Amino acid sequence: MNLGPAELAVGNYRIEIDTGAYYRQIETESFFSSVCLGLVLKDPAQHYHVPLLISPFAISTYRGS
Repeated sequence: MNLGPAELAVGNYRIEIDTGAYYRQIETESFFSSVCLGLVLKDPAQHYHVPLLISPFAISTYRGS
């Protein structure tokens, strides 16, 4: 289910990305089968940008602007 920013309530959220499916599709060995990010939405009026940088053996994320 995709919700737009106006429809999200204050609270805790989890984003799960199936990185294993991506790497299987491009036939590349990888260490992480999925990435799960837990985050807190405190102000629904703010813009939330959560970049996820992946490589077959590393992940990095941060709250973007």
